[in-house]
Amino acid sequence: MKKTIKLFFAACLLLLISAFTASKTMYSNGYKIGDVADDFSLKNIDGKMVSLADYEDAKGFIVTFTCNTCPFAVKYEDRIIALNKKYASKGYPVIAIMPNNTKVQPGDALPEMKKRAKEKGFTFPYLIDEDQTVYPKYGATKTPHMFVLQKTKKGNIVKYIGAIDDNYQDASAVTTKYVELAVDALLSGKEINEKETKAIGCSIKV
Repeated sequence: MKKTIKLFFAACLLLLISAFTASKTMYSNGYKIGDVADDFSLKNIDGKMVSLADYEDAKGFIVTFTCNTCPFAVKYEDRIIALNKKYASKGYPVIAIMPNNTKVQPGDALPEMKKRAKEKGFTFPYLIDEDQTVYPKYGATKTPHMFVLQKTKKGNIVKYIGAIDDNYQDASAVTTKYVELAVDALLSGKEINEKETKAIGCSIKV
């Protein structure tokens, strides 16, 4: 009996270790700072397909993986709208991508995305990663998860990965606006001081 219990706990321990290892491997994949991000073609809420190549005059992009249903994402919606308002005219438009499996999270389905975008007055594309092939390339794990890309002759170079700022709960209490600092540095031709931060949000539903 004792031997059976020991074997059971040993099996459980192995499962936990393998799950941790798989998780670690999954989260370590994706783009790193300095990588060239592949273009994509994803469906927008208006039914049209959108690619980064469509933005011929862009200097780069603020790519955000976000959704309707995550409380963290909802708290950041106004700040994402503000980012587009501030930087789209300067050459860094926001591109929002909804990465969740809508069978698991039906509140993030395309009709709900359309409704949410209309309610909030999104001024940027809100794309759906229906086949869930884009977010793994980026290595996105949360909603929201931010990626700042700079357009170069080599392609769209990943320059910043992480959070929007340092306070998801209260916009008025933010002390460091990571994405703004990154884009401002790129616009000024300067080095980004903080290239990576920890994204705070809900796990992407697979």
